Amino acid sequence: MNKSKFKNIVGFSLIEMLISVVISTVMMAAMYTTYNIVNKTYSQVADRAKISSAGRDIVEMLMRDIRMAGFKYYRGTNTEGIPVNDYLTFITGKTYNSASDSYENISLEDSHDPLIIIKDYLGTGDTSQAKWNTGDPDATPPEPGDLCCDKIIIVYGDYNQLDLEQPYKRYRITYFAEPITETSSGTTALTASGIPDKRYAVFKKQECWLQKIGQTTGAPGAWSKKTGPLMDTEPEQCPEHYDREKIRDHVVDMEFIPFNQDGRIITPAPRPDDDSAIDLYNIRSVDIRLTFRSHKDYFNKFDPDRLVIGLNRSQVFPDDKYLRDSVVVTVHTRNIGGGI
Repeated sequence: MNKSKFKNIVGFSLIEMLISVVISTVMMAAMYTTYNIVNKTYSQVADRAKISSAGRDIVEMLMRDIRMAGFKYYRGTNTEGIPVNDYLTFITGKTYNSASDSYENISLEDSHDPLIIIKDYLGTGDTSQAKWNTGDPDATPPEPGDLCCDKIIIVYGDYNQLDLEQPYKRYRITYFAEPITETSSGTTALTASGIPDKRYAVFKKQECWLQKIGQTTGAPGAWSKKTGPLMDTEPEQCPEHYDREKIRDHVVDMEFIPFNQDGRIITPAPRPDDDSAIDLYNIRSVDIRLTFRSHKDYFNKFDPDRLVIGLNRSQVFPDDKYLRDSVVVTVHTRNIGGGI
């Protein structure tokens, strides 16, 4: 074999191989770092988009129901023997007691008033607020900074021409919040700092007023219930009734602020069971503020000054790394204010 041919063969030296390995390692590290940054940025954008998207759904639902508050259907002259207008019993504000010759407040349970806001109230019961650190739903008051959430009760009418026994309908819608501290597996959720993960879920309840045309036996109508007879002789159920339908999880706060015709905040929020009932039909618009949080950590570190500013209250969240975002809208009550 000709030795001169081997002299012309060029290869890599050990030093050149090491340099190539080092350069490749640096390039791979740079690519990996870039990927991590892009992936984290994408995850943060996706988390913010999820919060915004989920927030729009519940806000649109609330806006529709608040706009419907106080609506009554007018059928007009007809040949089917259906009453011209809504004949359903209407219970509002203060009622006259002939025995004492005075007006008395009615209870929330009996009220048909179109829109009632209960401030800083959890759950649907007539008692006080639920608590985070106890299992007692009647415990009071909430801890400082633990102010979620307001409750809103909306009543409006409808019409179903196919239901000849009760063509006129009336619905009572309640939006309320309850604390959620468990994961999907049933264990207690903890933040990165090891404390219970405080969050809320918003639920919706819908009841129907049952009162047939010409009903003369039993009470003059009744709100539907999940179980048991609804009236003395009628054990039927309302197919549209539900008690506790969860519509949004990972809620931080839900706030409702009523305004009168002059654009001033009505304080306190009017309700039928106290002296504020005089303002029940002065509500012309409602400001809604819903604050949501991400499902997982968003920020890299804790911030003792991380603040969520609300319409009437603010909260500080120094013990977690969640992203929080608020949606604020104004809804006009189109069916309140023209008389009962």
